[in-house]
Amino acid sequence: MPPSDAELAAQTLVEEGRYRFASFSSADAVTLGLSLRKRFRSTSRHSKGKGLVISIQTIAGHTLFACTVGDLGDASGICDVSLDSWACLESMIDTVRRTGHSSFYVEKGMSAMGKAPQHNDMPRVKGGVTEPYQLVSTTIRDYLAKLRRNSQVETPAPTLHEQPVPTPHRQESREWLPDPPPASEFEGRANSPFNHHEEQ
Repeated sequence: MPPSDAELAAQTLVEEGRYRFASFSSADAVTLGLSLRKRFRSTSRHSKGKGLVISIQTIAGHTLFACTVGDLGDASGICDVSLDSWACLESMIDTVRRTGHSSFYVEKGMSAMGKAPQHNDMPRVKGGVTEPYQLVSTTIRDYLAKLRRNSQVETPAPTLHEQPVPTPHRQESREWLPDPPPASEFEGRANSPFNHHEEQ
């Protein structure tokens, strides 16, 4: 029995919390985008002539990576990529900006509450959003795992080397004291040389 929309929404929320980048650069975007492209090209959807559009943007709207997998507007009509595909993708990105969650989570969460995507100006994705979401989710998961492995190799965990424990200096003798001044300097003085109150 396939999971319900409520279960999918709950699972997606957990993944959103788990798959977060400590930092994200344009180099990360290119690597991630090319990995998405490569993985999609190995799916049955692509072998059936289906296409995909990919756009990785900052929350401020700067495009870091974008590409089309498949022929845009192919005359044969086999490929389903068109200019509408980009418009649909932009609507999904707008949903992320407005809600802070993936469009997949928002769609499944609304469906679990009995609401259609149109209630929140959500785009309806041709062929469903489950497969594209899974592609993105697993690619991000694997990329983060690779980053963690690389960081462990480059910066190994510090090891505690045995250090000699310093021993406190025991002042058992008076060798560390300075030599007292010669007695001749204090002849004729009744007071201690350390008494600064001299007789008037």
